[in-house]
Amino acid sequence: MKRSWLPIMLVMLFVLIPAMAIGASFTGSIQGFNCVTQGKTCPVGKEDPVIAAESVFVLLSEGATNVFYFVPNLDRGIMARHINESVKIEGTMTKNLNSINAKELYVMKDGKYKKVWDVNIQDEIYKDIWGTLPLGSGAAD
Repeated sequence: MKRSWLPIMLVMLFVLIPAMAIGASFTGSIQGFNCVTQGKTCPVGKEDPVIAAESVFVLLSEGATNVFYFVPNLDRGIMARHINESVKIEGTMTKNLNSINAKELYVMKDGKYKKVWDVNIQDEIYKDIWGTLPLGSGAAD
């Protein structure tokens, strides 16, 4: 009887692992961490001074008060470029850390989301330039 449970458990394990790894879409706007934690929206029209004053940017979820996500694998410069814009991030969330491992970044342009960043393209460019992938790039994970 015990031997029959082992194959069943292995099958269940292989069925459930991909289901847990399925990513999701997260929509909102890119905001400075200090603005968000103080309950403010980064001032529209003053993006450059805000970018100079902020060292960390987060995704502030749509329709939620101060629900934000860190996106540690998305460079600060890319996030800063899209401050105060409506964005969608495709990736997987780590709930206990309130962070998203981003796979793709889309920005709302003319009523449609346009892809502006992709982790796979970034890794290809990095590999072309440096001959290897950076540690923690996600490609080897």
